[in-house]
Amino acid sequence: MPTALPLPLSTPNRNLVRLTIVRGITWTGFLLAIIVGIELLAFDLPVTAVVSVVIAMGILNIVTWWRLGRPKAVNHLEYLAHLLADIAGLTLLFYFSGGSTNPFITYYLVPVTIAAATLPWRHAWIIAACAMAGYTYLMFFYHPIPQLGHINSDSPLSLHVLGMWLNFGLSAGLVTFFIYKMAHALRNRDKALSRTREAALRNEQVLAVATQAAGTAHELGTPLSTMAVLLNEMQQDAPDGSHLQQDIAILRQQVDVCKSRLQHLVTTADRRRMAEPEVLDAEVWLASVVQRWLVIRPDVSHFFEVAEKRGRPWIAVDATLDQALTNLLNNAADANPEQIGIRLDWQDESVVIDIRDHGPGIAMSIADQLGDTFISTKSKGMGIGLFLTHATINRFGGGVSLYNHPEGGTLTEVTLPLCSAPDK
Repeated sequence: MPTALPLPLSTPNRNLVRLTIVRGITWTGFLLAIIVGIELLAFDLPVTAVVSVVIAMGILNIVTWWRLGRPKAVNHLEYLAHLLADIAGLTLLFYFSGGSTNPFITYYLVPVTIAAATLPWRHAWIIAACAMAGYTYLMFFYHPIPQLGHINSDSPLSLHVLGMWLNFGLSAGLVTFFIYKMAHALRNRDKALSRTREAALRNEQVLAVATQAAGTAHELGTPLSTMAVLLNEMQQDAPDGSHLQQDIAILRQQVDVCKSRLQHLVTTADRRRMAEPEVLDAEVWLASVVQRWLVIRPDVSHFFEVAEKRGRPWIAVDATLDQALTNLLNNAADANPEQIGIRLDWQDESVVIDIRDHGPGIAMSIADQLGDTFISTKSKGMGIGLFLTHATINRFGGGVSLYNHPEGGTLTEVTLPLCSAPDK
């Protein structure tokens, strides 16, 4: 039976659930300690103030549970605010219960450790600094409890209290530094393992599809040749200049394209597997891909736009990238063949190709899964083309994103890394 994967440390929602549980246990323990101190040890505590702090933290916990039931995701700033609220509650409680002489004051290390393990570097140090500030304040200002230590009228600080403060400062700094580093390494390892598992699964699926494609390409040769012969005979029998002859010519052209692509696939498969990608001008390459696509899809209308910028965009391409972009163009044409927009732009490190159609758009329920597995937006589609497109573009270090355009239709954004101009 497969075991469940551990919850990632970087998930603020799950971390807030854990924090809420820890808060409930901790403040329940503090309440019991206060009752024991008052009833059995006769501590001179401001009962109303202390109980008010405990009730306030209990209300905060209840509100947190309610908030966790909302669909909005918890971000790092919200999680930081909860830890700051915990430090504020601890500071108020310790203020009314002996300040730095309270033996539980080292509990400040708990929110410091939690922050170091779950929050970004800057936020973790904010928690450590606030805890240290609260401890320092409580060394001078607090409600004294005689049972917790001797009070020297000449000096508010004893060597014992000063030593505890120095030990806390050292511990907080070390915990924040080392726990953060270890948690950061674990998060990076989990991300790397996740990427490796996804790449291995994708490669297995690509290999399976490639094996089937090789066999299918071989089997399609005979029926395409038969279709070509029949179309030649039909064209000879059709009246000259008739619409039927024009339609047959288009069909013959489509069959020739299919035969040409299959032959190209067979003759270049081994060479392409070993060859290095070729660095080309992105505008020239994209224009050639679009022209070949128009031969396959003569029913579409489109406009091609290139950003007006200085310099030239260079990218690494091969035949698989040509096919990947053709798949995306076909998806746009299948959604709506009218007025397909193709735009080329580039930044300092990347080339962006936008493909805009005016179709029905994509359902949000499957938007995040497109390209990760065989999921299609078309009623009779299998999703293989989009899956292979994602795999190919990811192999080149790029990515594919699909958005529902505000004015209707789908916007497909392809990002590819920018290359240096080839040496002449």
